Order: sequence, then structure tokens, then C-alpha cells
Amino acid sequence: MTATAPPSAGPRPARPADAELVWDPAGALHLGQTLGVLSRGTGDPLVRVTAPDCVWVATRTAAGPVTARFSRTGAGRPLQRPVLVRAWGPGAAEFLVEAPRWAGAEDSWTRFEASEAFRALPHRLAAARHHHPGLRLPSTGRLLDRAVLSVLEQRVTVREAVAAHRRLVRRHGEPAPGPAPEGMRIPPTAEAWRAVPSWEWHRAGVDGARAATVRRVAERAAALERLGRGPLDAGLHRALRSIPGLGPWTAAEILQCTHGDPDAVSVFDFHLADTVCWFFDRRPGDDRRMLELLEPWRGDRQRVVRLLRASGFRKPSFAPRLHPEDHRHR
Repeated sequence: MTATAPPSAGPRPARPADAELVWDPAGALHLGQTLGVLSRGTGDPLVRVTAPDCVWVATRTAAGPVTARFSRTGAGRPLQRPVLVRAWGPGAAEFLVEAPRWAGAEDSWTRFEASEAFRALPHRLAAARHHHPGLRLPSTGRLLDRAVLSVLEQRVTVREAVAAHRRLVRRHGEPAPGPAPEGMRIPPTAEAWRAVPSWEWHRAGVDGARAATVRRVAERAAALERLGRGPLDAGLHRALRSIPGLGPWTAAEILQCTHGDPDAVSVFDFHLADTVCWFFDRRPGDDRRMLELLEPWRGDRQRVVRLLRASGFRKPSFAPRLHPEDHRHR
């Protein structure tokens, strides 16, 4: 059955989709909040949030490239209406099988919300969950694509990493099929990442260490593809950490998005420890103190971090800024 997307779902596609899926999220789901964690701004070439209830994705399946649009359809309460996924490209039909997982179909907050740990949350965080009941953790399974982005974000500002990622994806990826928003691309294959010449990394502002790590990740692409379809367990963590250059911060950043890890905490992050410590202690702190503060919620620490961000809390802004380092003139 073909459904019609509501006017709020963004621009009307220029051509019929190659495949469509109408999916009941079985509970509250906010598409923008859930899939937005995968995006890096309005010009992201891989994930584009164009409205709270409209998200575009460009990715690759075993059958080929695909562009997909997540929107809402039908009647009912806004966060509980069916999700309409339209897909274009050779990988369209295959992508629809996994599309619900991207939108948090495998993530459930029921156990956490019924626990003593949830009742122990500070009022501001419990209120954040009340006001954002549709927030879920996505599971894309795309370890290679997420690992590349996370490696590019190591030890640099968000602005530097975003600029490098967009430049490299637009140059070495493929045009997204179908009526994708301008600038969206299919991510480069593992072979394409391995073939990026040294001067391209240099022009993108990526130092040799991060470039070498991306190449090592690309060399393990076949194994990462298998792991992406597998469970979230200790073996997956060990496999990621076995790749030189993938430390605890990078592994956490990857698994939060590829497997909806509800407990992954990004230690060694430039801002997170201070933010958590300012919220609970009203003073700055380090990773050790952050983990102490989050310990009562072990097993769901990433959920607590997401609620902290959803609450709108901001630490004081007098901390020193991390200034970009330009490697291109070395």
C-alpha cells in the first residue's frame, strides 16, 4: 500500500520511490531527535534533518547505493503516527529491511523508566524524558562509515572534522540517487578510502595519524560489516579496540550510533566530563569524576547523557577554547 507523506515532511519527491515502507513505531518516536545524532549539521552529505519529522539518509547496502527519506504519515498523535520510509536506488528494497533499526526500533526505554535508577534521576533529567518521550537510540550497523567520521573527529574541533569529512565524502563518494537534497552523497567504499592520496588528506586538513587510522579501518571493512550485523557485546568492543588508533572515545562514539549502545560514555571528550560534572557537582571535573557520578546508572549511562543534552543544560562558558590546528602548511 502506498501512503502519501504529509506536507510537513519536506519537499515532495521529484519521482516515485523505488521502494516504500510504512512502519508502526509502537510508541513515541521523534525522528529528528533520534536520527539527528547521526548528522553533523544542515550540510551533512550522509544524513540530513530537514524538519523535525523528515530525515534523509544516503548510504550503501550490499545491493548498492540508496537514498531514503523518513517522514510521518496517517493520523494520530504526532509522535505515534506511522513512519513512512521512501527509498531510491539499487539498494532501496534491501535498506527497507533495516530502516526501522535506524529509527530506534530496537531501542526500548521501558526497563530503564521502570527502574529505581530512573527514579533516582535529578528532576531536570526526569523532566527531560517527560518532555522528549520520542527520543530513541539509533542502530545503523554502519561501522565503517561511523568509524571514519569518529576518527576524523579525534583531537580536533567539530568545525575542522565536519569540514574534512564533507570535503572527502563529496570528492570520493558518489551522488546520492533519487531526489536527495543538494550535496548529499553515498559514502566512499572501503577501497575508495584506502585509495585517497596523501595530498587529499593534507588539503582536507587531516594529519597523517588520523589518515593512517582511516586506512586501517578501511582495511578491516569486511570484518566491520559482519560486526555491524552482530550483537552489541564485549567481543564487539574488543574487535574495535584491536584496530590501532581506535581508543575508548572513538569506540563509544561509534557504538552509540551503530548499535544504540545505551551505556557507552565518551571518555576523553573535550567537553563531556566538564558538562556532566558541572551538572551534578556545580564545578569542573575529569573523566574519573564523571564516571563516578554516572555509576548509579551503569547500563544506561548513555541514556543519562542524552537526557542531559536534551534538558538544555549548558556548563559555564569560561573554559578555554580548543583552537584549530592547520596541518596544510607543514
